[in-house]
Amino acid sequence: MTALWIAHVQVSDAEAYGRYAKLATEAIAAHGGVFLARGGRYRQLEGADRPRNVVARFPSLEAAVACYESAGYQAALDHARGAAVRDLVVVEEMD
Repeated sequence: MTALWIAHVQVSDAEAYGRYAKLATEAIAAHGGVFLARGGRYRQLEGADRPRNVVARFPSLEAAVACYESAGYQAALDHARGAAVRDLVVVEEMD
């Protein structure tokens, strides 16, 4: 069953976060992830407003978690730490 990786982000250091985004894109693709939404228009209806919203689809929940735990993605995260406040969840899609 496919899974969605959903991130809500408030960037405080655009340069560092740009380095994260480049490396994260490569790691996500390497694990079969494809972006469905990345930035773009949105409307906050409830909860904390984080203006960068990202959704990627992975072949499975396990593939998404493997991506997150991979050396490539962890190297990307080194650039995001201190450069953004993030929420990230992975959820299986319905049939």
